[in-house]
Amino acid sequence: MAEMPAAVPVRDEDLPTLEAWTRSPSVSAGAALRARIVLACAAGEGTSQVARHLGISRPTVIAWRERYRAGGLAALADAPRSGRPRTVDEAAILARTLEAPRLPGWG
Repeated sequence: MAEMPAAVPVRDEDLPTLEAWTRSPSVSAGAALRARIVLACAAGEGTSQVARHLGISRPTVIAWRERYRAGGLAALADAPRSGRPRTVDEAAILARTLEAPRLPGWG
């Protein structure tokens, strides 16, 4: 039988923040999930058990558990996305939606 990894030690100052993230409607779903992963691992649940319980893959559990171990709360933040930056002009879209519709034959 495979040996279960040791529980993730959660820093005392991080515990209230992690618990708050799991309950807060203003925290992103991703951050809340990461907090649940870390808290479940801290409680001694194994990787497979956490993955089943949260409906995610084992590699996801392993990745976030190890990121927290290496960097604490800061490591749970979203990393900048690769690729071309957004070019959508949200102000122009909003202005366009507030204009009256142009009907054919009316000008």
